[in-house]
Amino acid sequence: EAPLIAEDPTADLTDVYAFRSPDKPSTVTIMANVIPAEDPAAGPNWYTFSPRARYGLHVDQNGDGKPEVSYLFRFTTNAPVAFLGNTVQKYSVTRVERGRSSVIASGLTTPPNNIGPRSTPNYRALAAAGVYDLPGGSKVFAGQREDPFFGDIGAIFDLVAIRKGTGNMGGGKDFFAGYGVHTFGVQVPIARLNPRNG
Repeated sequence: EAPLIAEDPTADLTDVYAFRSPDKPSTVTIMANVIPAEDPAAGPNWYTFSPRARYGLHVDQNGDGKPEVSYLFRFTTNAPVAFLGNTVQKYSVTRVERGRSSVIASGLTTPPNNIGPRSTPNYRALAAAGVYDLPGGSKVFAGQREDPFFGDIGAIFDLVAIRKGTGNMGGGKDFFAGYGVHTFGVQVPIARLNPRNG
């Protein structure tokens, strides 16, 4: 973690994941997280993607360290609604392939933050409604999710006081349990990322 990026959490890329999608093995899911350790009860200054940042997922198809395909996300912030703020944001997705760009989705909305059972009842359904179909058999999501990373941060930074055993079964404490991140990601058919298919 670069210390200076902690001053700009909306640009603090915490983790990137890429894996064959378990629900659809002919696709790959690529996603990234920003804004580490979001406390869901963080009002009235709610967490949102920055409208000044351009978030991107980049795919290198030939191992030269340069992306041949990119998915770029841009967000806008809505006017606040009373004391709850407004954590729903509109966004667009642009696919860039070998220098040619096209907006493949616009006017999409993130689900609201998971503030609590009164403000955001049935949050699982709200989040599921934030998954959108894109052209070419792809899907996209952007919004708040629980941080999937397991890290015993307290022990690590207490002079590397590693607990006995490994993970949560070995006495480790998941520092990130109950905290959120803002996630943006795509699910793309593997054939669309194959350099021979374009």
